[in-house]
Amino acid sequence: MYTQAMDLMPKGDDKPSVPLSASEQQLLDRFEARIDDGGFVEPKDWMPEHYRRTLVRQISQHAHSEIVGMLPEGNWITRAPTLKRKAILLAKVQDEGGHGLYLYAAAETLGVSRDELIGQLHAGKAKYSSIFNYPTLAWADVGVIGWLVDGAAIMNQVPLCRCSYAPYARAMIRICREESFHQRQGYDALLVMMRDGTPRQRDMVQDAVNRWWWPSLMMFGPPDDVSNHSAQSMRWGIKRISNDDLRQKFVDATVQQAKVLGVTLPDPELRWNEARQHFDFGAIDWDEFRRVVGGDGPCNRERLADRVDAWDDGAWVREAALAHAAKTAMQRKAA
Repeated sequence: MYTQAMDLMPKGDDKPSVPLSASEQQLLDRFEARIDDGGFVEPKDWMPEHYRRTLVRQISQHAHSEIVGMLPEGNWITRAPTLKRKAILLAKVQDEGGHGLYLYAAAETLGVSRDELIGQLHAGKAKYSSIFNYPTLAWADVGVIGWLVDGAAIMNQVPLCRCSYAPYARAMIRICREESFHQRQGYDALLVMMRDGTPRQRDMVQDAVNRWWWPSLMMFGPPDDVSNHSAQSMRWGIKRISNDDLRQKFVDATVQQAKVLGVTLPDPELRWNEARQHFDFGAIDWDEFRRVVGGDGPCNRERLADRVDAWDDGAWVREAALAHAAKTAMQRKAA
């Protein structure tokens, strides 16, 4: 998924600016009762302003991540090793664009325009997942992104199908179905290289795993004990499972997959803990995480510049679509 930056909201953004009136307190009580009962919130329902702002931030960051996430793999469409792999990669990149559109549409139900959200992204004011600021150096990276990055995304996204905000939850049901195919496609590509490939190709896969493993663990966001806003998001039913619990589930599942694949996960501290019934793993470099989220990753500037260029290059398409819509409306009115 790509919503780790929801835990990086500006300080003080979670405090109401004025005290609630008696009627507003009643509305808040009814809202929280609905959340406690496991109910869903629709766009026309009353909601606290901070709940709305949190959703706008999370859904827009998720949408931005899907759109920016097209870039690392899109770079390999023209260099895919076979026509089959090219078709698969084209379909996947197209899916990611569709996911962004679903999510922008969900954000618009909260009273914010798509142009405003995209403007924030292009101005560097909005965040997206740090994972997409790492380079794809070889074809194996495409498979590893499918296996690890999309695998982590699915682990994050499945609980969002029960998000308390109904338009977001409905969008996530379709997105999760498609992301599950992406993960399987990535794993299948790696399996072919590891079982039928040359020693050089197997080394390529291992090198990609070494580079993507730790950034994939960072995708779940900062540890629970330093995540200032996760507790409130879970209280409101926006999140259902904590960052650390999701990260642990991902590690436990991925270790078994790595054994089948025949690769080594780059963590000397990774071992089964019989008492916990989970795998222990090493310390994550959170300084690196903060640097990349803050704009100082290997490809931050490149990714943002590519998105701005794509938006500018597509201006004529948007203008043509608007002109066609206006012409069609005039024809219908005249008829």
